Amino acid sequence: MEYLKLLGIVIIVVGFALKWDTTAVVVLAAIVTAVFSGMSIPDLLTTLGQSFVDNRMVSLFFLTLPMIGLVESHGLKEVAVTGIQKLKKLTPSRILNLYLVIRELGGVFGISLSGQVQFVRPLITPMVTAAAESKRKLTDKEIDLIKARSAATDNFGNFFAQNLFVATAGVLLIASTMKGLKHPVEPMQVVLASIPVAIITLVVVAIYNRWFDRQFETDPQNDKGGKH
Repeated sequence: MEYLKLLGIVIIVVGFALKWDTTAVVVLAAIVTAVFSGMSIPDLLTTLGQSFVDNRMVSLFFLTLPMIGLVESHGLKEVAVTGIQKLKKLTPSRILNLYLVIRELGGVFGISLSGQVQFVRPLITPMVTAAAESKRKLTDKEIDLIKARSAATDNFGNFFAQNLFVATAGVLLIASTMKGLKHPVEPMQVVLASIPVAIITLVVVAIYNRWFDRQFETDPQNDKGGKH
């Protein structure tokens, strides 16, 4: 019977592998685990409700989704594209690198830009696309690459600079975990150790994005014609 308590983990693995509804899989796994652990339905509901209340800050980003849709419907994307088209010196890599710097500076002060949905999709991706299209018309594949690179740059800045603020959840979690393992670490030590990582990320990704620019400096149709 003890092994049956682990059935919830199996449900999660299978559900995610088969791409079932995420919420349904998690709730089902919780119910199965509770049943085989001897927990009553009222206790299960109490635990789920308390967990939601304790972690409600995680779901607050849903409140920003209507705002993003509203500003997009009022032409935010078009305004960003028009502004970039007027600035001829801005290239895709310069926009991405500027955003990376802003993303890491936000990490230093504990400011979250909320990432993909709220910032990258409505602003950064259209701006990078407009900068690339100022040179020539883009193919559908190149537009998809720009979307992926914009999202990747956001991930780089968020992941490698998220521990630059002493009061972030990641820093406090590392400090408390190390303390529990009898290796006391102060939050400031975690921040200091994260600074070189953030700087290396900034340099490497900047070079990476500059290399990405080269794809838009030549016309693939002309290249094909030259080869023939």
